[in-house]
Amino acid sequence: MKAVRIHEDGGPDVLVLEDVPDPVAGDGEVLIRLRASALNHLDVWIRKGLPSVPKPRILGADGAGVVKALGAGVSGFEPGQRVVINPGVMAANGAIHVVGEHGDGTNAELIAVPATNVYPIPDNLSYEEAAAFPLVFETAYRMLVTRARLVEGEWVLLWGIGSGVSTAGLAIAKALGARTIVTSSSDAKLERARELGADVTVNHADDDVKAAVKEATGGHGADVVVDHVGEATWRLSLEAAAREGRIVVCGATSGPNPPAALHRVWWKQLSILGSSMGDKADFEAVYDLVASGRALPVVDEVVPLGEIRRAHERLEAGEQLGKIVLTIP
Repeated sequence: MKAVRIHEDGGPDVLVLEDVPDPVAGDGEVLIRLRASALNHLDVWIRKGLPSVPKPRILGADGAGVVKALGAGVSGFEPGQRVVINPGVMAANGAIHVVGEHGDGTNAELIAVPATNVYPIPDNLSYEEAAAFPLVFETAYRMLVTRARLVEGEWVLLWGIGSGVSTAGLAIAKALGARTIVTSSSDAKLERARELGADVTVNHADDDVKAAVKEATGGHGADVVVDHVGEATWRLSLEAAAREGRIVVCGATSGPNPPAALHRVWWKQLSILGSSMGDKADFEAVYDLVASGRALPVVDEVVPLGEIRRAHERLEAGEQLGKIVLTIP
């Protein structure tokens, strides 16, 4: 089969489209002929060696396609059926292994995954849309619902609306009846966010985010802050949060060691919540939201698999709003 692999850590130039042996469906597995694969920042980090994984490695956590073959003991699927992958594979020790990080991923024509991680594509989604939702929607759902216990009517502040997690968080928050404040340094992205239902938009390069949140919420502050940026946003996340607010963190793209500002944590009685990926229950809950049409993924651009280097460059530059999806002919 054709697949994109890395043989060393580095920039987009280490992504190589080449012929590799076809995978086979083992016991309890489904072999999927992939039609689409979405990029995540995880792919960029792994490509750079953060973390470094055994090589060669096919990257890609998200994928959608059709069933090609069933391994021994698998039932409930038919060859040719449209399916999407839950990228969080439960390991024997209870840890969650991510497709494309702990094993070969979806930047390929074929992949074999456990049948327990395979779901029918909802009728309302194309292959590209199906590939665009799993990892970021699962992550955002765990952040907002499982960890932060978001309640209808609460205010949610989402940093960097161009990211996959923030666009997913916006869709989920709106589906659950929350009110949303989103930020970006791009006025074009903020305009798109308003089209997607954001209640308030703030240009964090030009405007005072704390003041904007205070004005929007009538002085209350954000009940939940979704922060995946880290050092660049942490101080403002603490300042913008409401008293007894929850700040939920899934990453730190600008650096992992911000000033702690502990006095704000105790004075405002804030809860700081870590969150990573999600489990089967998180995926199935958000799958239901997507299948019902209440929360839908945003596709930024569709790119042929052979142009994956350009797709990585766009993602790494932060030019996207939503998901960059690779089509696999």
